[in-house]
Amino acid sequence: MSLLTIDIRPAAVGDGEGIAQVHAEAWQHAYAGILPFTSLRAMINRRDAQWWVRAVRRGTSILLLEMGDKIVGYVTYGLNRARALPQDGEIYELYLLPEYQGLGLGKRLFSTARDDLHRLGCSGLVVWTLDENINANSFYAQMGGKDIAEGHEMFAGKAIKKIAYVWD
Repeated sequence: MSLLTIDIRPAAVGDGEGIAQVHAEAWQHAYAGILPFTSLRAMINRRDAQWWVRAVRRGTSILLLEMGDKIVGYVTYGLNRARALPQDGEIYELYLLPEYQGLGLGKRLFSTARDDLHRLGCSGLVVWTLDENINANSFYAQMGGKDIAEGHEMFAGKAIKKIAYVWD
């Protein structure tokens, strides 16, 4: 009998390929039909393995979720970039391979990043999602987030509405 482990750990330089794979598949799954095709393709292509290696080397806070020895999800986080919101921490990205969604793994990854931000002295947390990303909006609402602000991102000349979820 083999044992399958589920681990959450900080990203290392050698993880670039695995993170890039999760990023590409998760973004394609989440944003196809929401973002213009050319914007989505460019964003996926820009975040190749070397991009992630550079992010790790720069000290970007990245946690990986592994099942066995396979990277199946990641979260990036740090200080809140929206000065109009009083929360100190922000989760920038949280993605899982599509086949691992809906199993409670995202909750574990979210909670670990949130706990780490709290340990670093951050009071409160914000996460931005695209309004049309129903799965993400549902996830963050189930995690207790309150949608308190709206904004827009431009993609290939198209304004896409985004929503801020916060936890105090």
